[in-house]
Amino acid sequence: MPGLIARAYGTMNWEDLFSAMALVLVIEGLLPFAAPGSLKKTLAGMLALGDGALRLMGLSSMLLGLVILYFVRG
Repeated sequence: MPGLIARAYGTMNWEDLFSAMALVLVIEGLLPFAAPGSLKKTLAGMLALGDGALRLMGLSSMLLGLVILYFVRG
């Protein structure tokens, strides 16, 4: 299977992968840096949510990311 993927999409560009990881870290750090109090309140509220609600939020976030990636990278 990896060979099939490599033939279909070309070789993997490690620079793009690490750039994407770095961008995730930058975006993840924005809220704690800009509004730490709001982040604490949000995380405290998330503790009250059940596992199902958190899983649904995670799934929704992943699907939205895939849709955006599909349109951006085509």
